[in-house]
Amino acid sequence: MYQPGWFLFEVLPSNFSLPDPIYLIPLVVLTIGVVALAVVVNAPVTDEAVVAFAPWMALGAIFHVLYQQGAFPESIDPLFGAPSVYMTTFVIAGLAWFLSTLLAETRANASVERQLGTIGLGFAVVFAGFSLYIGADRGRLTPESAFWPLIGLVVAGVVAVLAWVLLSLTFTDAARRTGMPGSLVVFAHTLDGVSTAIGVDVLGVTERTPLSKEIMDFAASLPTESTLGSGWLFVAVKVALALVVIAAVEGLYEDEPLQARVLLGFVAAVGFGPGIHNLLLFAVSG
Repeated sequence: MYQPGWFLFEVLPSNFSLPDPIYLIPLVVLTIGVVALAVVVNAPVTDEAVVAFAPWMALGAIFHVLYQQGAFPESIDPLFGAPSVYMTTFVIAGLAWFLSTLLAETRANASVERQLGTIGLGFAVVFAGFSLYIGADRGRLTPESAFWPLIGLVVAGVVAVLAWVLLSLTFTDAARRTGMPGSLVVFAHTLDGVSTAIGVDVLGVTERTPLSKEIMDFAASLPTESTLGSGWLFVAVKVALALVVIAAVEGLYEDEPLQARVLLGFVAAVGFGPGIHNLLLFAVSG
């Protein structure tokens, strides 16, 4: 396994390592090939398409939980570690995007985005069910283990709504122009922040990303630690960063909407994936 350069250590989790070339090279080639196919068929990059990729973001997180559960055969197991799981999921999602675009051309009133989102949701539900089954079979999935992930999901939803309302009142044009992708970004990073805070403050999980750990270590040194814990500051930082990104993208959205949507999709993925991963892993690991 190959470790990333030292300059990335602060923003990458400690378990981040590239797979052997026998896996990495085909993944890179397939990723480039999928992007080329999407360009050839002019796959739509709309606001709806960005949101339609949300189930696929969740699927990547679910794949990684299954990897941690040892669910995959040894021959394909490295495809679902970090970061290879991102490329693996993108290749599958990209092929679904390509096929959905082709099918939409043969059917009246067909929606590429609806087909893409439906397929992704179906895959996510099936593999999440498989992960839950493994957890239950091993005695790790219990009502107690599922309690905090459910609480985290609800809290993240409430905080995201409040943050979006705040954005709408202060940066109305940014909220209007980014629309659904913008709201997805806010929810994604709120979910990541809240799930991480629950893991650290409630479940005693050790944060693996150095920069995130530094933020929480700083919060732990404040007088508020005894009442609020150390995760609240990380939640605030994640929400604030999401709002800043949306406000900053407003101009790009008007001049280069394709680039803006791709950027928002990427930003959403790096929050939504880890957030879903945290909640599912907490539930199935007891």
